Amino acid sequence: MSDIAVIGAGAWGTALSIVLGRKGIHRVRLWVYEEELRERIAKHHENDAFLRGQQIPESVIPSSNLAETLSGANIVVSVMPSQHCRRLFEQMRPHLRAESIIVSATKGLEENSLLRMTQVIAQTLDSHHSKPFRVGALSGPSFAIEVARGDPTAVTVASADAELAREVQSEFSDASFRVYTNDDPVGVELGGALKNTIAIAAGVCSGLGLGHNSIAGLITRGLAEMTRLAVACGGKAETMAGLAGLGDLVLTCTGDLSRNRTVGVELGRGRKLPEILAGMHGMVAEGVFTTTAAMQLARARSVDMPITAQMFAILHEGKTPREAIHELMTRVGKSETLKP
Repeated sequence: MSDIAVIGAGAWGTALSIVLGRKGIHRVRLWVYEEELRERIAKHHENDAFLRGQQIPESVIPSSNLAETLSGANIVVSVMPSQHCRRLFEQMRPHLRAESIIVSATKGLEENSLLRMTQVIAQTLDSHHSKPFRVGALSGPSFAIEVARGDPTAVTVASADAELAREVQSEFSDASFRVYTNDDPVGVELGGALKNTIAIAAGVCSGLGLGHNSIAGLITRGLAEMTRLAVACGGKAETMAGLAGLGDLVLTCTGDLSRNRTVGVELGRGRKLPEILAGMHGMVAEGVFTTTAAMQLARARSVDMPITAQMFAILHEGKTPREAIHELMTRVGKSETLKP
């Protein structure tokens, strides 16, 4: 039996706690930031704020105390928004066991440093310990509500530490949640982050009333630019053809449950970003942050990312969606197979 701490009780963190709790072999604690929500979860075994209608197993104990949540945990699952990762790990640092496995399930990049989440975690923790923490990344096509209700789902866990990946695979997998292993955390994390920007673009196309041709072309060319950046950063091209790349990209670009796609749809319909975000009731669309970081990373690596550039212009420079799509379609013609 493992002691598992899940840090973050949004929809995805709650869904993962349900996966881990329903196995019946783990002691699971779920850290909930809001005390009122923690009380409701403890009383009703349901997260009515982020995952309404999904029963949380009684084996999952909610807590608003980080030290209490982390006490004795040999696996720590990090599921907070990317922009809170560094601050929370600084608070968690005194309470973490040196031998614990840390699994990052956050899909995003830190906006100022441009670091992936496992890099943020390592930078925050390792300078204060004599031995580096063991860290992996969990990603893949996984809407939280579908995972929580037990729909068959396939994800991947990536780490340079093969033993860690196998252990997480064993602890997390069940009959409806299949975990594959991967040795490319760079590609897996960048795939999970960058696809959010392309999902916003797909939503823009839908909001403008464009058809399936547009979305198919966008997904295909979006994958191409995601792959260029991932490879430039040391990731593997084949990872981008897997669950954390193509799989997650297709899901977030076509699924109505995608928050990033929803932001794009509303932008395409003419609404402004602050108004859209204000109406999301605490939900986070990571792509809004990731687009800025991705653009800076692309410039630093001299990688051409035209879709990402146009989404940045819509989100932060006031360009209209129709202008952005027009510029993408009227770029100088190129060979599809020509390497950058």
